[in-house]
Amino acid sequence: MSSTPSTPFRISTLVFLRDQQNRFLLLLRNRAPNQGKWSPIGGKLDMTIGESPFECARRETKEETGLTVSDDDLHLFGYVSEKNYEGAHHWLMFLFHCRKRMTTLPPDMDEGKFGFFTREEINTIPTPETDDRLVWSLFDKHSEGFAGLRADCADPENMVVTHEVHASQLPTKFFHD
Repeated sequence: MSSTPSTPFRISTLVFLRDQQNRFLLLLRNRAPNQGKWSPIGGKLDMTIGESPFECARRETKEETGLTVSDDDLHLFGYVSEKNYEGAHHWLMFLFHCRKRMTTLPPDMDEGKFGFFTREEINTIPTPETDDRLVWSLFDKHSEGFAGLRADCADPENMVVTHEVHASQLPTKFFHD
């Protein structure tokens, strides 16, 4: 049996925040991954303490924007599993739509600077390669529901995307108390 190099697996959250004018808060990243690209706020789960995706989304929102949110403010609308992203990592990203609105632009920080953008403007600024096809398409279609995607990013030009789950496949008991 031949051995293959181990590719690290990262688990993260992305939080889609908007302001009172319905513009999205994005971060122009100063560091990898996605250096020089605009993306929603978020970060890696602290797996040393068993942090859940909701805990991570709340923590990252507070750390990056100063906004305190509760679980009730967050709607988990999907996940994206990316194999071989940038040839360096596998990612499992939990995507949250935050119902609480921003009132001001957060100050710049070490990780980058912030800006508010309409959904149409987001199509014209530099974003991570897979965001439009995966992350933003899930937001556009499922921000109030739920869906999951799997993508093999080894060849970005010929990326294979599979819809793994969407709300109509989930038992209705998930949507009722």
